[in-house]
Amino acid sequence: MKTDWNPLLRSEFDKAYWSELQAFVQAERKGHEVYPPHDEVFAALHLTPFSDVKVLMLGQDPYHGPYQAHGLCFSVRRGVRIPPSLANIFKELHADLGIVPPNHGNLEAWARQGVLLLNTSLTVRAGAAGSHQHKGWEVFTDEVIKLVNTKPERVVFVLWGASARKKKAFVDTSRHVVVEAPHPSPLSAHRGFLGSRPFSKINAALVEAGREPIDWSLPADATLTLGSDPQP
Repeated sequence: MKTDWNPLLRSEFDKAYWSELQAFVQAERKGHEVYPPHDEVFAALHLTPFSDVKVLMLGQDPYHGPYQAHGLCFSVRRGVRIPPSLANIFKELHADLGIVPPNHGNLEAWARQGVLLLNTSLTVRAGAAGSHQHKGWEVFTDEVIKLVNTKPERVVFVLWGASARKKKAFVDTSRHVVVEAPHPSPLSAHRGFLGSRPFSKINAALVEAGREPIDWSLPADATLTLGSDPQP
C-alpha cells in the first residue's frame, strides 16, 4: 500500500486477524473467483490519500458479478451495466443537483476529489454476497473510519443503510458531519433515500467548514454511446 495510509495502518498488518484474513482470501482465490482482482482490493485507499479525504462514503460488499467490482464502493468499471443501487444514486443526484447521469458507473472522478469510496468488506466470492463478511475485513475498515475521524478538518461521513449507519458510533459529530439515509437498493430506496438530497447536504457541510465542495458530475465515456446499456 504505497500511499500515506501505509504508516497509519501498518500496525494492523502485524495483528493476528490480518494474517488469518489474508490466508482466508488466498484460499478463496485458489478455489473460487474472488472480486475485485488482487491488485484492486485497496483501490479506494490508493485513489484517495488520507490527507485528501473530505467525504467518506461507506458501502458493504464489493459487487459480486463478473467485471463489476474494482475496489470502490458503488462504482463499476466503464462498459459494465450500471447496478440498480448506483442507478438510484444517479437518479437522486439528478433530482438533487440536476446533474445528468453519465453513460457509465465509474466513480473514480469522485475518489480523486477526496471522496473515500470504502466498502466494509474489501473482497467477495463471485455470486455469493456477504461471503467474506466477518472474516476480518470489518476490523480493518473500522480502523480506516476511526483514522478519518481523527482528521482535524471537517469530513462528511455518508452512511446509507442500517449496516453503514451503525458506524456513526465512530464519528465525532462535534467536528464532523454525518449524512445518513436508507440504502439506495431498490428494496429500500423508496423508504427515504430518494428525496434525501445527500449531495447538496455534503457540499453545504464542506462549504460551511471552508472546504472546497465536490464536483459530482462525471465525465461521459466517449467510447460508449449515450443511451446505450453498458455491459461486459
